[in-house]
Amino acid sequence: MNILILGGTGSIGTAVTQELIRHGHGVTGLSRSQASDRKLEAMGARTLRGDLRSPGAWIREAARADGLIQLAATFDDDMAEADTTAIAAILQQAALRPEPLRMIYTGGCWLYGATGSRIADEASPMRPIKPFAWMERNARTVLSSPAVSAAVIHPAMVYHAGGGAFSSYLDAARNGQPFEIWGSISTRWPLIQRDDLARAYRLLLENPELTGHFNASAQDGVSVAEITGEIARRHGHDSGYVVRSLKHVLFEYGAWAEGPVLDQQMGSSKLRRLTGWQPQYASFRDAQF
Repeated sequence: MNILILGGTGSIGTAVTQELIRHGHGVTGLSRSQASDRKLEAMGARTLRGDLRSPGAWIREAARADGLIQLAATFDDDMAEADTTAIAAILQQAALRPEPLRMIYTGGCWLYGATGSRIADEASPMRPIKPFAWMERNARTVLSSPAVSAAVIHPAMVYHAGGGAFSSYLDAARNGQPFEIWGSISTRWPLIQRDDLARAYRLLLENPELTGHFNASAQDGVSVAEITGEIARRHGHDSGYVVRSLKHVLFEYGAWAEGPVLDQQMGSSKLRRLTGWQPQYASFRDAQF
């Protein structure tokens, strides 16, 4: 397949790009800089210069692609507007095609809100935290469009050897500082290793008959206490920590900081059953970080 990927040089996107190329797919990556050009080319992808905010420069590529993956985000105040603009352009262009465009849109576990003792599945109500409510709306728009054959993937908290969701804890352990815990040490996070998530993207892309929402998690919910305890053990940390309240982290980091404070569990039985996906890292303790 010839795939257009938006966000192909990001933390998750790099792994997805590599996964697609390893399995024989041709990948074109949207790029905003020479550094991104070099990164895409080093992975074996074709580059397409453009900006998510201005789809007029790159949108015609969607007409020629067999599939499109949206992983890009501006991580700025215009993040919702940029995504909405890109989605509208993609759907408008896809409507000109003789057949629907295969599309994978990225949601996230934070769209389910706090789940507590419940394990969220794809039928669970969505209660997104306010900064990402737009993502749920755009996912609905994508899924309801006849111009695309779409799946929305909801990644758990993503970690990898470089850190990812574990980054702040790893930095603290390496620098001999106390872990900064947001909310509670007993807060649970659903987890997935980055390469396992990349395989989930590929499998969904390759099965255009699979549409709707798909959760991607290797572990339904792991407590922050378990995560920091394992990091402390590996890095010789004394396991000391300080707890920051939700009010504190919202003031210090912004509204998005509510996400890591959510006590969540999220299952992925639908993805496993319909694609055969099984994580290589069934436990975060099996992975490098």
